[in-house]
Amino acid sequence: MRERLQKMLERKVSEFVGEKKAKDEKVIRKRETMSKRNADIVKTLAVGKISKAETKDGLQHLYYNVHLKHLIKQGDFFYVEEELERRKASFGKKELYEDVEVPVDFTLNTPEKFTFEEDRDQGMERYSYDRMAVVQYAERWWDEYNPAYRKFDVDCTNYVSQCLHAGGAPMRGYPNRSKGWWYRNNNWSFSWAVAHALKNYLQNSTAGLRAREVQEPQELQLGDVICYDFQGDGRFDHNTVVTGKDAYGMPLVNAHTYNSRMRYWAYEDSSAYTPNIQYKMFHIIDGSS
Repeated sequence: MRERLQKMLERKVSEFVGEKKAKDEKVIRKRETMSKRNADIVKTLAVGKISKAETKDGLQHLYYNVHLKHLIKQGDFFYVEEELERRKASFGKKELYEDVEVPVDFTLNTPEKFTFEEDRDQGMERYSYDRMAVVQYAERWWDEYNPAYRKFDVDCTNYVSQCLHAGGAPMRGYPNRSKGWWYRNNNWSFSWAVAHALKNYLQNSTAGLRAREVQEPQELQLGDVICYDFQGDGRFDHNTVVTGKDAYGMPLVNAHTYNSRMRYWAYEDSSAYTPNIQYKMFHIIDGSS
């Protein structure tokens, strides 16, 4: 089974590069996205690691993680994009029956009503937002989990909040979970860990961590935040942090839940993408100005 899995992974990797016709739907979407950006995947490396094996319904199932590295070229500009993909391969009598990506569930519920603490703490009004510190933290922990914080099954917003705080963004609102933006003593505000709540906070906060919504992705800087409503139903599901720019000045982002780094901001190659997707883009305000 391992040998069969290895050969299949090698075939998939070969489909990312060159003109060979791809069969994997995700590879097809990836190549289409690259074409729109006048970019090419020059080389892809993949390392697979089995995390669990079980027998169920007469089939043997192998759950495994794949670390993909893509060397991407845009004109004379090169960069490396990485992602951690979770997959499940099912075998019957040692023959591969099915190999699929394990769906990512971005759902993490929070009360519909979300209020904001507007009492200004003068001691925290001025702070310097260090964008390079944000990027350094995002790069350090994109494929791991800082033990100083709780790990969530849906970890994207928790990760982005950690990045913002690493850049100097001040917490406020403790101990009311429905107010402010904070993490303390293994407790947290909804805005710290829930995608829709952080979007609401960034839209409305007038003290502490604040942001200005922008309309074009080119306006974003390193350390800024993008929020995603995949279904276009008004409920935001996912957040990322800007960690780079491509050859045309478009944002590249890091994220958790589906862990990735230097990924193109639009997520058109994501299995969660739909034509109804909506974005909110926030430029974090430097509190020292």
